[in-house]
Amino acid sequence: MLGDGVEKTTLRTRLVMAGVFLGAILALSLSVAFSWGGAVSGGGEVEESPEAKAAFTAPPGSCVTWTMPDVSDIHVVPCAQPHLYEVTGVVNIGDKYPPNAPAPTVDQWRDIALERCSAGVETYLNEQLDPFGRFTVSALRPGNDEWADGDREMRCVLQWAAPGGKLEPIVGNAAGQSQSAVWEPGTCLALVDKTVGNPIDCAQPHSYEIVATLDLKTKFPDGYPSQIDQKTWLDTECNKAVQDYAGEVDLAAQKLILTWDTREQESWDAGSTLVNCKVGAKLPDNSGLAPVTGSIRKAAPPAAPPSSPGG
Repeated sequence: MLGDGVEKTTLRTRLVMAGVFLGAILALSLSVAFSWGGAVSGGGEVEESPEAKAAFTAPPGSCVTWTMPDVSDIHVVPCAQPHLYEVTGVVNIGDKYPPNAPAPTVDQWRDIALERCSAGVETYLNEQLDPFGRFTVSALRPGNDEWADGDREMRCVLQWAAPGGKLEPIVGNAAGQSQSAVWEPGTCLALVDKTVGNPIDCAQPHSYEIVATLDLKTKFPDGYPSQIDQKTWLDTECNKAVQDYAGEVDLAAQKLILTWDTREQESWDAGSTLVNCKVGAKLPDNSGLAPVTGSIRKAAPPAAPPSSPGG
């Protein structure tokens, strides 16, 4: 039960999803202001576990993850294991929110996370944060009870959000990893409102199938190539790559198109030089992407039969 009309603090109210993805604030699948919603099964109160409390007070360099939709199993894990957040710093916002100040709104928490965490993230990474890259800034905020008690510490975190908002697991510390926003060949991305969504099984209708990952730096080792130079090189290399991936495929006959990513100067400066080649389809009126079902990947050759003894 909730006592005396005071909102019970739950860990879902304590996460702030404030990502910058392709230069825009992204509303992620977990939402920015969690609430438990309906009654808890069995009528019991939802309390934070010791593991959850440890996650919300984890020091920089810690990695945390969860699997339950309500985030009730959030816990700290070694960063070598798959995780959804990496804590990059602890920021105190008491300078703007003194005792007895009302808690920020959801939109304000987004702005605070971006304002107070971005610079510290670059210090943590010891390199620039690619504004168009894989990693985006988010935060863990004080819960309602902690806020009322004067807690003004916010934990800045890095996350990897897919185009549709789903958080993807990260393996290893973010520092030293490529920030390039690329997917493994064989990945298919959902189609959502004529554009790109989260990874999905290729048997389902999708927007793009990733057919290759290329490194622009192999062709342009001396500095950032213009968009035109990137496109010229990728036109040749992606056409080679799709044939390796799919065999002698006639994309036009299947009403498919081959396209690719390019990199901005800011991404290049942050070390993001990897790009994807990908296959999709356009709607007849060119208003967006059309659904594609099934993979174009060539089948693996059948395994050789086992040799008979003495054969």
